[in-house]
Amino acid sequence: MADLSTNFLGIKSPNPFWLASAPPTDKKYNVLRAFEAGWGGVVWKTLGSQVKNVSSRYSAVDYNGTKMMGLNNIELISDRPLAINLREIAECIREFPDRAMVVSLMADNTRDKWHELIAQVEDTGAHGLELNFGCPHGMTERGMGAAVGQDPEIAKMVVEWVMEKATIPVITKLTPNVHSVVPTGRASIEGGTNALSLINTIQSVTGVDLDTFVPNPYVAGKSAYGGYCGPAVKPVALKMLTTIAQDPVTSRVPISGIGGISTWKDAAEFMLLGATSVQVCTAVMKHGFRIIEDLCDGLNNWMDEKGFNTIYDFIGKSVPTITHWEDLDINYHIVANINQDKCIHCGLCYIACEDTSHQAINLTYGKPYNTYSIIENECVGCNLCKLVCPVDNCITMVEQRKGDEYLNWIEFQQRGLPLNDH
Repeated sequence: MADLSTNFLGIKSPNPFWLASAPPTDKKYNVLRAFEAGWGGVVWKTLGSQVKNVSSRYSAVDYNGTKMMGLNNIELISDRPLAINLREIAECIREFPDRAMVVSLMADNTRDKWHELIAQVEDTGAHGLELNFGCPHGMTERGMGAAVGQDPEIAKMVVEWVMEKATIPVITKLTPNVHSVVPTGRASIEGGTNALSLINTIQSVTGVDLDTFVPNPYVAGKSAYGGYCGPAVKPVALKMLTTIAQDPVTSRVPISGIGGISTWKDAAEFMLLGATSVQVCTAVMKHGFRIIEDLCDGLNNWMDEKGFNTIYDFIGKSVPTITHWEDLDINYHIVANINQDKCIHCGLCYIACEDTSHQAINLTYGKPYNTYSIIENECVGCNLCKLVCPVDNCITMVEQRKGDEYLNWIEFQQRGLPLNDH
């Protein structure tokens, strides 16, 4: 079997699956149950000046019968006394010394407060620190959370304060509520951070109650912008992760990937795009700690199938395949092909292509059912018909190159080649 063990800045864990800083990592009771279930590590829920949370705290977006496609929260950092959190962190480490214990921090924005909090956390025996530069609600008015992550200069300053005191590895968690995560990532590395993690939650409003007219979550007739997470944010997280993995500065440090990871396939995708460990939250809040068995088994089987002995055999393997649009090969061309033996004659491909795309599917009326075929001269290979088809591998895309040579858009223009004539 493949080896799933992870060494992240010297922080060792039996597998790359960590619980993200969130309600599932808020107390000893939860964390011990997670470790007993098999989780490789946790990032303890953010510690700092104790706060008071509101009720309610969560709302969700359901889609097409799937509950919690996206989860929104307006919960703040830990509202439990710091002394209790610190005691329980030490107790969890003693009981499971082989698991990663990283503690998320959001101190008041002074050097002394950061130094004081770091010293208290390091006394627990924690293996690493994660700086929360991403909370998008409830902390920004104090100059904390996303207010730090959205300003590279402030982020660098805070990281420098932390690195003056920290003797264990430091991970800086980036906010997605920016035009690009790279500037803050670079600034954090210039400040001395040992690693990066991303993404934190995306500022959001999940919907409005059409009876009360108040957006969710509802708090005494009012609501607030919250942090969005879950499967819906995965594409955004993967994009931002890739920009960090491709940048010559930010790619120098390990990355912990976060954002909508629900299955082993999600985890593999994050790792292929540069993550060394992955953090999970929403999927656990929906399904419970036991999903770790499926995560580990699935990743292990896939690695065996692909011939990967360790996770380091494939981390970042997909990063070079993402390029700029203008570098893509214009001569590469595909057309759709419909397998008539698999077709269930639903007509979804025809409707999608006829109404919204390139009118490249021919409809032949018949009894007892209609049939559909591709008009190859009109097919641009957009994939839409394949995406809407409800039958796996009924519609496939067949390569029909326009030319043998590689030709990108820049060179196409330089040559003065003809554009489409319609």
